[in-house]
Amino acid sequence: MPCWLPFVGTCRIKPSGQCPYSRPPVRAGWLLAAALTLCSAPGHTQPLEPDPGVRKALMQAVAEADSFDHRFDAEVWLLDMATRLDAYGAGHGDGLTILRMAHQEASRAGLPPELVLAVIDVESRFDKFAISHAGALGLMQIMPFWLDEIGRPEDNLFNIGTNLRYGCAILKHYLERERGDLNKALARYNGSVGKTWYPERVLKALSQRWYER
Repeated sequence: MPCWLPFVGTCRIKPSGQCPYSRPPVRAGWLLAAALTLCSAPGHTQPLEPDPGVRKALMQAVAEADSFDHRFDAEVWLLDMATRLDAYGAGHGDGLTILRMAHQEASRAGLPPELVLAVIDVESRFDKFAISHAGALGLMQIMPFWLDEIGRPEDNLFNIGTNLRYGCAILKHYLERERGDLNKALARYNGSVGKTWYPERVLKALSQRWYER
């Protein structure tokens, strides 16, 4: 279910992945028709040492298949977000692919897709070839050491699907570790535990650009 977040105080995401501020999506026939037609600068400083829990989450994630569970909702969502991404001037020609795969991987991990878009926005501004000063790579700025940690050195973190699967698995793990406290989970994802600037930046992007109206 899509995530609507005014973010006053601490937001907690339930184990199901549903945010307590969620509202039902608006369904419109003309959006479906349009969607069917449509579908025919990094701020990341992830922890520099491997987390055993993240290793386990990544190994499980890369072994699972991905798909849309509700195609109608996904297509309506894609049209909405593609319009926003185009207006934002991001995506570099890969916008629809990024959106489709972000929806898939977020749904698989039990995360609100809009939250994942906000993380991508802050981490790389939708540049799949982004590289941080710390060496983190791709859309969700994944540290390369994870490839060796889970025994998949051949994985390409500049690949859209691979990067999103890693990023969503990591963020989901930190949400579970922090018992649904989104602010703390985002701080862990960024490697800025105990600080609030990164969660604030992600939640601002979410509330201003990516929440589902």
